[in-house]
Amino acid sequence: MSDNRETEIIELLKKNKEASSREIYESIYDSISYATVKRVISKLIDENYLTKKGKGKSTKYLISPTYEVLFPIDIDSYYKKEIDEREIRETFNFQLIPETLKYCNLFTDNELNQLNLLQKQFEKNISQLSEIEFKKELERLAIDLSWKSSQIEGNTYSLLETERLLKEKETASGKTKEEATMLLNHKEAIDFIVDHPDYLTPLSVAKIEDIHSLLIKELGIDKNIRNRRVGISGTNYRPLDNEFQIMEALSDMCELVNNKENVFEKALLLLVLISYIQPFVDGNKRTARIVSNAILMNHNHCPISFRTVDSIEYKKAMLLFYEQNNISIFKEIFIDQFRFAVNTYF
Repeated sequence: MSDNRETEIIELLKKNKEASSREIYESIYDSISYATVKRVISKLIDENYLTKKGKGKSTKYLISPTYEVLFPIDIDSYYKKEIDEREIRETFNFQLIPETLKYCNLFTDNELNQLNLLQKQFEKNISQLSEIEFKKELERLAIDLSWKSSQIEGNTYSLLETERLLKEKETASGKTKEEATMLLNHKEAIDFIVDHPDYLTPLSVAKIEDIHSLLIKELGIDKNIRNRRVGISGTNYRPLDNEFQIMEALSDMCELVNNKENVFEKALLLLVLISYIQPFVDGNKRTARIVSNAILMNHNHCPISFRTVDSIEYKKAMLLFYEQNNISIFKEIFIDQFRFAVNTYF
């Protein structure tokens, strides 16, 4: 919210719970017209920060239940505070998936317009490619995604070394066997979703476990839903540690995603929620990136490689969602990376 008036209206409604447009105007009328107040309110509704009840002159405006999820946060200011100084949600929010996100439109009309225009560009691009050319571009994206997804998890292979490994099975000198295995597993998981594009539709816990199994093969990581506690470095957020609650949260997530109509919402929700729930001992974010891409590809949308995302910025955006359930920074990354993918591949 760049406009001070927007912030003023939000703060007013936080304090008063609800107000009519006339009441809002009378509280902040200095040097601003009633028409401007109405325009700012309409913008805040479009951005899903406000909601309204009643009709005509009895219309009242109040903070949307999804405001906390969507409102912009200055990420640099947020991380100026050390880990123990930040006021956060330290435990899993049980209302987030079945209640808050169920009624939340994650994207504004403007953001959806941007994404839909990019998708149309993607459709136009691929319509001009032969099947061989399309497969070649998909292979290029798969290599980039395998590399970046692994790099986010600390893998030290360069992009060129990754390409050599995945195309020619040539390992890089000075690297561990586990690093090569992680990359090869990524490629196998991507190949699986390319060959079985509708496998994850409808989404289920068992199918997510199958993707996870491909990604952690021969890495000494436990399969299946974890039944012990895990910690996350860089945050005081503690994920669920009860196996049955983890299963329930995953089931709720699958139901939420299956019921959402917008493909971009489905993909973004999977990116953040699999990571937030942390259903596995390890490999959660890797699984989230592959499952999210599987949903995009099943609906003939452009997949995302994340190639230009900064690993630290990705982790900061993810930690912000863990600590505040706020998706604003991660949403920016998603839109930016979708744009990059459409403009770079195919």
